[in-house]
Amino acid sequence: MQADSLTSILLTIALAPLVGAIIAGFFRNQIGRRGAHIVTIAGVAISCVLSMYVFKLLAFDDFPTYNQNLYTWFDVGGYSAHVGFLIDRLTAMMMVVVTFVSLMVHIYTIGYMHEDPGYQRFFSYIALFTFSMLMLVMSNNFLQLFFGWEAVGLVSYLLIGFWFKKPSAVFANMKAFLVNRVGDFGFLLGIAGVLMYFGTLDYATVFANKMAIEGKTIELVAGHAWAVPTVICILLFIGAMGKSAQVPLHVWLPDSMEGPTPISALIHAATMVTAGIFMVARMSPLFEMSDTALATIAVIGATTAFFTGLIGLVQNDIKRVVAYSTLSQLGYMTVALGVSAYSAAVFHLMTHAFFKALLFLGAGSVIIAMHHEQDMRHMGGLRKYMPITWITAWIGTLALVGTPLFSGFYSKDAIIVAAQSAAHEGGAAFAYAYYAVLFGVFVTSLYSFRLLYLTFHGKERFVVDEHHDDAHHDNHGDDHGHHEPGHLAHAPHESPLVVTLPLILLAIPSVVIAWFFVKPMLLGGFFDGAIFVDPRHDPLGHFAEEFHGVVSFALHGLQTAPFWFAFAGFALATYLYLFNPALPGRIYNALRPLARILENKYGFDDLYQAVFARGSVLLGRGLWKGGDVAIIDGALVNGSAAIVERASSIMRWMQSGYLYHYAFAMILGLIALLGAFVWIG
Repeated sequence: MQADSLTSILLTIALAPLVGAIIAGFFRNQIGRRGAHIVTIAGVAISCVLSMYVFKLLAFDDFPTYNQNLYTWFDVGGYSAHVGFLIDRLTAMMMVVVTFVSLMVHIYTIGYMHEDPGYQRFFSYIALFTFSMLMLVMSNNFLQLFFGWEAVGLVSYLLIGFWFKKPSAVFANMKAFLVNRVGDFGFLLGIAGVLMYFGTLDYATVFANKMAIEGKTIELVAGHAWAVPTVICILLFIGAMGKSAQVPLHVWLPDSMEGPTPISALIHAATMVTAGIFMVARMSPLFEMSDTALATIAVIGATTAFFTGLIGLVQNDIKRVVAYSTLSQLGYMTVALGVSAYSAAVFHLMTHAFFKALLFLGAGSVIIAMHHEQDMRHMGGLRKYMPITWITAWIGTLALVGTPLFSGFYSKDAIIVAAQSAAHEGGAAFAYAYYAVLFGVFVTSLYSFRLLYLTFHGKERFVVDEHHDDAHHDNHGDDHGHHEPGHLAHAPHESPLVVTLPLILLAIPSVVIAWFFVKPMLLGGFFDGAIFVDPRHDPLGHFAEEFHGVVSFALHGLQTAPFWFAFAGFALATYLYLFNPALPGRIYNALRPLARILENKYGFDDLYQAVFARGSVLLGRGLWKGGDVAIIDGALVNGSAAIVERASSIMRWMQSGYLYHYAFAMILGLIALLGAFVWIG
C-alpha cells in the first residue's frame, strides 16, 4: 500500500466520527432522531472497520510504522507544531479498542436514550468524544496529544452534565472538570519541560535524543537539585493521575455516574480514563530514565487498586460499584506501568475495555428493566426476567475477577507476575505494589459477586404494582422517576435487541480476545518500536517462563495465589448473599466505624470541599471585598470620583460669575502673597 493511500484511510478514521457529530449536532432538527443515530453510527462504524484494517496491516502484514506530519499549525522562531499521525502497533490496537467499544455504545444508546429529549445532542457528543480520543492516540507530537487530551476532558464535561437540570449532574461535571484541570496543569508543565530541554514536541525526535537530559538537574527549590527526567516524568504522570483517576485525583470518576449509562461505559472503558495509561506507555522511553518516577507510579497505582476497591464493597448503587471497579482496575494498569510492564498495562487496558463496557451496559439494561431504579437493595431475582443480561453479566464478572480462560485472567495475572518480579528485585515501593494488587484480587471478587447476587439472584426485593402510576424516568430531573423505591409499575423484562446485541458482541471478546494476543503482546515483541523497556528491567520474565500456551497457563493459574484469592472472594460473597443474606447486615453493624470510613470515601470529598472548594470561595470573597470592593471600587474608582466631585463643587462655588467676588479673591490672594514674603524675609 502506498503512503498516500494510508494517509487517506487515517484521515477518514479520525474525521468520520467528527462529521457525524457535526451533522447530528448542528442539523439535529432537520435530520431528526433517526437521522442523528444513523450518521453518527455510520461515522464510527467506518472508523472501526478501517481501524481493524490498519491493525491487520501492522499486526499481520508487517507494514512499517507510519509517522508523517499532515499540516503545520505554526513555525515561529525555530519552534514548529504540526498535525500528524504516528501509527504503530500500540496506536493501531488503541484505535480498534476505541472505535469498537464506541460503536457498541452508539448502538446501545438507541435503546437506552430512545425517549430522551436530548437524543440528537447525546449522539453528537459521543461521536465527538470518539473523534477526540482518536486524535489523542493517533498523534505524533505532544501538542496534538494535548489537544486530544483537553478535547476528551471537554466532552466528558458535557456528557457527565448531560442532564443539566439535575443539580447533582451539574455538580459532578464541574467536579470532573476542576479535578482534571489540576492534573492538566502538571501535564502542561511536563510538556513545557520537554520543549525547553529538547526544543521540539515531536515524539520521534524527543525519544531519539532522550540522552540529552541524562544526568541533567534542575533546582525547583533552591539548594535541592532534581534530575530533569524525574521532573518531566512526574509532571507528565500528574496529568495521567487526573485523566486516569489515580489517588488523590480520583474523586471525579465515581460522580461521573450522574451522566447517562452509555457515556459511563464509554468514559470508563475505552476513552478518557485510558488516556493516561496510554500516554505513559507511549512515553516509556522517557519514563525508563527515572527509577524514582517509576516507583512513585507503582505506589500511587497500588494505593488506587486496593483502597478504592474497598469502597466498592459498601456501595449500593449498581453503577457506582462498577465505577469503583474501574478505579481499582486503573490502579492495576498503573502498577504495571510503574514496574516497567508497559505491554501488560496496555494489554489489560484492551481486555478491560471489553468486559468493563459489558458490565456498564449490562447495569444499564438492569436499570431500564427496573424503571431507572439503581439501588441493588431493591432488586434481586432478575435472572428469570433478563436471561441475556444475566448471562452476559456473569461473563463480564468472571473476566473482571480473573477467572482462568477468560481474557481478564491473562492480563491481570501478567500484572501481578510483573509486580512480584519487581518486588523480588528489591524496593519497598514494589513490594507494597505487589501485595496491594494481590490482595486486591480478593476485594475485586467480593464486590463483583456481591453485585451479581444482589441484582440477579436471591429473592425479589421489589413490588410490582400494576395500578401504580409510574411516570417514566425524567432524564432532566429525578433519579428514579416518580415511583417509590422498590415499587414497579410493570414486571421487569429483558431489554430489546438494540440493547442486548452490544452485550453479546462485547461478551465474546471478554472471553476470547486474550487467547489470540496474550503471547504476541506480552511475550512476542508485538510492541517493539512502540514501547521501550530498559534492559535492566525484565518484569515479564517469569511470565514467559511459566507460559506454555493459553490452556496450559490457565491450568497453571489454578495453583497460584491470585486464583485462590479470587475464589475466596467468590466463596465469601456466595455464603453472605445467597446462603446467609442476614449476615451482611450484622457484619455492617459490627464494623460500622470502618464502614463509615468507606462510605465517606476516606474523607477525600470532605477534605477537598473544606480546604479547596470552600477555601477558594473564602479567598475569592476576601479578594473581592478587600481588593475589588474596598480598594479598586472604593479607593480607586469611587474614591477618585468623590475627589473630583468635591473639587468640582468647590470650583463651582468659587466660579460665581460676580465681578466683586473675583476682586475680593484677588485682594485676599495679594494679602496672602505679601504675608508669605514678609514671613520668609
